[in-house]
Amino acid sequence: MRRSRQTAEQHGHRAEIIALWMLRLKGYRLLAQRYKTPVGEIDLVVRRGATTVFVEVKARGTTDASLYAVTPQQSRRIASAASHYATRDAKTNLGFQRFDIVAVSPYLWPTHIKNAFDGTI
Repeated sequence: MRRSRQTAEQHGHRAEIIALWMLRLKGYRLLAQRYKTPVGEIDLVVRRGATTVFVEVKARGTTDASLYAVTPQQSRRIASAASHYATRDAKTNLGFQRFDIVAVSPYLWPTHIKNAFDGTI
């Protein structure tokens, strides 16, 4: 059991690195990675211009499986964590905020879904 959890965590780390490099190529700047709050964790917080983007990275066998893995409960958790992040970064509150998903699948370029969910708590 412990071995499979470690493997899954390593797989998740690799997916986040792949997603981060793809976003950097698109002009996004990393603000935080694996940002932990009392209510949850945000995989990546990036900014491009005046838009702060809270990114959930999912690594699954297919892009569709990655997208279905983000449940409404998980969306609310991410939105709560984003609210916590916004209290410590004034620039986030001055610009726009968005919630994206990056789906990482084997042998495919990562799929970046902008405005994947609305972020209501």
